[in-house]
Amino acid sequence: MNTPNPNTVHPIAGYDKEIYVKPTIKNPNIIVGDFTYIADSEFESHVTHHYDFIGDKLIIGKFCQIAAGVEFVMNGANHQMNAVSTFPFYTLEGWKMNPPAKSDMPFKGDTVIGNDVWIGQNATILPGVHIGDGAIIGANSVVGSDVEPYTIVVGNPAEAIRYRFDEDLTELLLKFKWWDKPIEEINELIPILTDSNLDKVKAEICRLMKR
Repeated sequence: MNTPNPNTVHPIAGYDKEIYVKPTIKNPNIIVGDFTYIADSEFESHVTHHYDFIGDKLIIGKFCQIAAGVEFVMNGANHQMNAVSTFPFYTLEGWKMNPPAKSDMPFKGDTVIGNDVWIGQNATILPGVHIGDGAIIGANSVVGSDVEPYTIVVGNPAEAIRYRFDEDLTELLLKFKWWDKPIEEINELIPILTDSNLDKVKAEICRLMKR
């Protein structure tokens, strides 16, 4: 069996509407982990208002699943709100204005997506949001605040509807960090990672962590 290659662009031979994101990135302020994919033929157009002079980063972990139509809105979408006009003169050519001080802008910082996060179709991730490992973002959700690991959020604004697992299993998975293990080991872990018997999963991970 061939070993999965994180530098392959098309993980499904002959199908160009799904790509591994990392090998396609050209913007140094977008950092994406191995095997994260999007259901599209390219990725960077899904990152909007991302200007070099602001310098914010989009950081996405490994093994994330990004559906079609997802948009990552960066800090350049924000307008100065403590002055008379919100018009962004500084971003448009011909106007005599330097960029305002960061202290005058609603700068939210970097946007950080954890590992093994599923982002549903047409979801919007707003600037500065941190989404924890294993979270699920429902289709058409607008995420404007941080999401805890292994939490399901839906709606506009997105709100948590439940945790995926109990606290013990969540803490165990965050310590186990299966996504950081070598590819060969992950292949051996697939029966555990895809088993819906959570008591069995918990026992197996505990056993592996004691080795």
